[in-house]
Amino acid sequence: MSKQLWRGGISMTAPISAIGERLKEIRASRNLSLEETSSITGVSKPMLGQIERGQSIPTITTLWKIATGLKTPLSSFLEEQKPEYTVVDIEKEEIIIEDHSRMKAYPIFTYDPIRNVEIFYIEFDVGCCHSSDKHNDGVEEYILVQTGKLQLILNGQELIVGEKQAIRFRADIPHAYNNPFDKQCTVYNIIFYSNH
Repeated sequence: MSKQLWRGGISMTAPISAIGERLKEIRASRNLSLEETSSITGVSKPMLGQIERGQSIPTITTLWKIATGLKTPLSSFLEEQKPEYTVVDIEKEEIIIEDHSRMKAYPIFTYDPIRNVEIFYIEFDVGCCHSSDKHNDGVEEYILVQTGKLQLILNGQELIVGEKQAIRFRADIPHAYNNPFDKQCTVYNIIFYSNH
């Protein structure tokens, strides 16, 4: 059962049972009994048991006590847990098309503010010339060439990266991706964003 609950002005979107399951997971991973958990959180043993069984909806104040006592982010109880893995089929993703369809970028993993990264699979057709403005300070790009060759222009300097080669560069400079060669070039592009 998934409900949007409001407690103390904070929205909880996790299913009610997920809060209890998350509490149970944390306790089990630390080998804590209900009694020990009660002692370190200040929440009664019966209340903890009811939360774990999904019989009681905790207030934000109660969740805050539990999170603080267990030294766990409060948000881990409020958000639905994500699966441990994600499989992406690029053929099912929306394609970004540039340079008169000579560049096709397939978002594999879109920007994730927790990990500060995004990953693309990109096809550069013959004759592609794509310029990119400089990114914010501290941003880095990694290009792994799968097939063909890619000409990169980094702050005016030309580099050729061939099949099964990779390059890392600061992307806070003007840069361009070109394919003046006679074969399509395919790459994986990983962009890391700085925390500042």
